[in-house]
Amino acid sequence: LFSTGNHPIETLLPLYHLHAAGFEFEVATISGLMTKFEYWAMPHKDEKVMPFFEQHKSLFRNPKKLADVVASLNADSEYAAIFVPGGHGALIGLPESQDVAAALQWAIKNDRFVISLCHGPAAFLALRHGDNPLNGYSICAFPDAADKQTPEIGYMPGHLTWYFGEELKKMGMKIINDDITGRVHKDRKVLTGDSPFAANALGKLAAQEMLAAYAG
Repeated sequence: LFSTGNHPIETLLPLYHLHAAGFEFEVATISGLMTKFEYWAMPHKDEKVMPFFEQHKSLFRNPKKLADVVASLNADSEYAAIFVPGGHGALIGLPESQDVAAALQWAIKNDRFVISLCHGPAAFLALRHGDNPLNGYSICAFPDAADKQTPEIGYMPGHLTWYFGEELKKMGMKIINDDITGRVHKDRKVLTGDSPFAANALGKLAAQEMLAAYAG
């Protein structure tokens, strides 16, 4: 068995930086049920992240239903960005969700930011069977080659049955990294990172870019 969901560092560190820059956030899941974290990776001794998590825990326990958020979206909606954190849980449900597709289409077409890292870009696969405004974009993401090694290093109990990087390339996206170095990347308003090691830098990049776009 493998307890998966969203990786807490990949989720909380970018949000910490965005919140520090003055941006509030909401949490939404496909089901409307509480967020599932990979609690084995929770940074329990971190003096910045843990108080931030405790302060916002109710948002993760009582998220909005994504379909309800999507139904409310229009050109004047005040959302500045969509953030999809990683964790292997991002491979489950998000790539097939029409609500995820609709949210991403809204963000790109309305000049909002899309922020993601590690396995989070698997959510972009929701666009592959319809209107795909991310065709031609370049991103950082967790490499398929690394995922194929996870059982050998004891991270996963077995091999995945499919690899999201291969599928992203089929829909016209370019993954610019083939290793894990904490790299982040900006392509227009799509901001991405390669792994949990990129979480801090991605949060800083997102805060910087969003302040430049929206401040004043």
